[in-house]
Amino acid sequence: MEQRTLLALMVFSLLIVIAETIDQKTDIEIYSLHVDCKVTSRFAHTVITSRIVNRANESREATFEVEIPKTAFITNFSMSMDGEVYPGIIKEKAAAQKEYDRAASQGQSAGLVKITDRKLEQFHVSVSVAAASKVTFELTYEELLKRQLGKYELLIKVQPKQLVKHFQIDVHIFEPQGIHFLETDSTFMTNELTEALTKVQNETKAHILFKPTLDQQKKNSELDETLLNGDFVVRYDVKREATAGDIQIVNGYFVHYFAPQEMPVLPKNVIFVIDRSGSMTGRKIEQTRDALLKILQDLRPEDHFGFITFNNKVVEWKSSLLPATEENVASAAALVQTLIARGGTDINGALLAAVGVLDKAEQLPERSVSMIILLTDGQPTSGERSVEIIQENVQKAINGKYALFCLGFGFDVSYKFLEKMALSNGGIARRIYENADAALQLQGFYQEVATPVLMQIEMQYPENSVEGLTKNNFKLFFKGSEITVSGKISNKLDLLPVEIKAQSHTSNLTLKEEANVKEKEQVFQNQRYIFGNFIERLWAYLTIQQLLEEAISAQEEDQKALDAQALDLSLRYSFVTPLTSMVVTKPQQQEELANKPTEADNEKPSSLPAGGSRRVKGGSPAARRRSEIQTRGHRKMLSAVSRSRDANRAQAIADEHPQFLLQLPTQNERICLNIPTRGQTSVPLLSDPEQGLTVTGKLGDGRNHFVQFDITYVNPPVQIQVYTHTILLSHDKKNSQLSWTKSASSTIQGLTVSVEKERSVTASLPDTVTVKISLVRFPDDFLGLYFLNSDRFSDKVTGVLGQFYSKAQFGSHSNNDQTAVERLLRVYGSEQDVSRLYKKDYRLESDSEPVSCWSIDLTP
Repeated sequence: MEQRTLLALMVFSLLIVIAETIDQKTDIEIYSLHVDCKVTSRFAHTVITSRIVNRANESREATFEVEIPKTAFITNFSMSMDGEVYPGIIKEKAAAQKEYDRAASQGQSAGLVKITDRKLEQFHVSVSVAAASKVTFELTYEELLKRQLGKYELLIKVQPKQLVKHFQIDVHIFEPQGIHFLETDSTFMTNELTEALTKVQNETKAHILFKPTLDQQKKNSELDETLLNGDFVVRYDVKREATAGDIQIVNGYFVHYFAPQEMPVLPKNVIFVIDRSGSMTGRKIEQTRDALLKILQDLRPEDHFGFITFNNKVVEWKSSLLPATEENVASAAALVQTLIARGGTDINGALLAAVGVLDKAEQLPERSVSMIILLTDGQPTSGERSVEIIQENVQKAINGKYALFCLGFGFDVSYKFLEKMALSNGGIARRIYENADAALQLQGFYQEVATPVLMQIEMQYPENSVEGLTKNNFKLFFKGSEITVSGKISNKLDLLPVEIKAQSHTSNLTLKEEANVKEKEQVFQNQRYIFGNFIERLWAYLTIQQLLEEAISAQEEDQKALDAQALDLSLRYSFVTPLTSMVVTKPQQQEELANKPTEADNEKPSSLPAGGSRRVKGGSPAARRRSEIQTRGHRKMLSAVSRSRDANRAQAIADEHPQFLLQLPTQNERICLNIPTRGQTSVPLLSDPEQGLTVTGKLGDGRNHFVQFDITYVNPPVQIQVYTHTILLSHDKKNSQLSWTKSASSTIQGLTVSVEKERSVTASLPDTVTVKISLVRFPDDFLGLYFLNSDRFSDKVTGVLGQFYSKAQFGSHSNNDQTAVERLLRVYGSEQDVSRLYKKDYRLESDSEPVSCWSIDLTP
């Protein structure tokens, strides 16, 4: 989900990765690493300080890498070297980019922050350190912790990659309401490390200290390898009374937390709208079936439910909602087990059908919550295809009556489309990551929304005495979560009254509370609270998040006004948000940008497959800079001297990429394919007469990768020639050109050709296989080819690649599990042994970890 969405996630995550940048561990030494996390009334302020020394007799590159929560805002970063401090300056994004563009022309690089996980994003910066010199990195960020299923969680994922002489994690917690429970957990804890952990707790405060010695960090006494590799978790919740919540006040700003206890659960009427199009084939549909079977068992007897499945056709399981009796649940489970993926994707028809079922539902509980949960892994390819029209149709049909939750499975979905549709209809969007735990992700999301206890909640404060009030009206409140409202007290009040109105399962509620301003202020003065103006910063953080979320579904003019307000606050409080950037100045006046990525940017995640290993980044400063170019694609060329010097190294890196990666549509298998040939004018890669599609390719001169692909369509008669330097379109004896240097699109009789700047070009035609070509930037660039919706290929598809989509089958022998290293592959009657290898996936970010695939060399 895009960062603009204020998720109902209640997770505070921190992953520390200090990467070694040279082959010899003793050269760059992290001699001190301190994580200081102060949590005051749910608002977390974290400072990470890393001190590094270069023990080599020449300059080395030191790298600082930390992973922080997606919902956190970086507020400060600095580097200290040789008595000089190099601070990061937060500026408006366009102004920062303009400043960077001037520096980029001098060969500098950008992209300090990128999304690396479903909850995390990585901050990365490196600097050249002279022999025997030291550098100190310091990063600060802030985040409001969210309550999820009855607890707050601080996840500190520790990976220093080497023994650290002074390693320390401090977590200070101050909760004026009182700490209800507090626990710690770890995946790497041993008896020796347990001795390094201490916990001190009283009614309102807690301090967790983890400070292992060098010996305690070692895997064994003979090897200098660290045990610190895994999760360090702190979980807690606060005490609550049966009142209108807790109000806290500091320096004229207040925060109001509301999480009522012991409330009866509202019955819910839920329709599951499940995508069963061809792109869901294999693991996705299997995981969806597994999740739905468990979710069905969690339905309450008073709930009503229904199923709609869709591809290019929309199928209603029943014409009306059914009560969640044992018989009906068993009948639905039988349906789920028969789900098969094939065909297109009619999202519009499926959602309108779901609204129709809710509209005509009868005999539902008078006080109940109606919701639609959509799960899809692709974009609309059947029925109505315009996302804007679909959004308009759905919002008009729902008309505020129901909540719509949109789950996007994988990275072929248009996340912005799903997010806007959900936020416009009282729900949220969430991306489901294509990992082994995808079924658990689906179940986890359902658990968050499975137990509504209040609806139509209004938090009312005196209008003349409170200004800058954050969101105070909420459609639903779910058990185990928490409502947070903040604002500024504009007049000198003795008492701050609050009135809460809501609908419960049994009645209309009115709750009242009065906060004595002086007494509330005194609480924090007496306790010497952890950091001073935290409620004002909490208010700014929450306001920015909500403005950005509101802007997603607003009209264009309103969106500009909302963005302007969020930008003003971001600059005033020094937050790196989607509207600001941090300009990081390094020695020799080099500059880099730290931008806040969004979930919509997260289209190509990197993951470490089972059995894979994370490469240690290394080499000289010059080599490190070249690596940054290769992984980020921000520098477009190297000097002739650099090309000559690094030719061998560049080819070695390029060889990590197979020429082709094929995902077989009927099997959950990936093939890495190479064509060991040179000098052919054209390689016949694929031809499908029923699709009216032909693809050919051309290898680079004396190289083992493709530098040109030609895509030819019969209807409409269009040819697309994709080169590493440009894209040419030919239709009706007319030619046009698209550039890699900017994002753009062109549509010819329903065929859409879209360019994502410096990354990929996509050709899509309704009900036809989508062709996608990636641009991979090395000192010598090349192209990668792959197909989406490959289940649409007919059984007549031929060609070097086509034969695998129609005829490839793996032999069934004892080693056909996911850990096997050798298998038998049959294609058109011929058999060949294939080996499992780990290769770079050009479909992902080029600095991603290798992926597992069955490797084959083929002569066309």
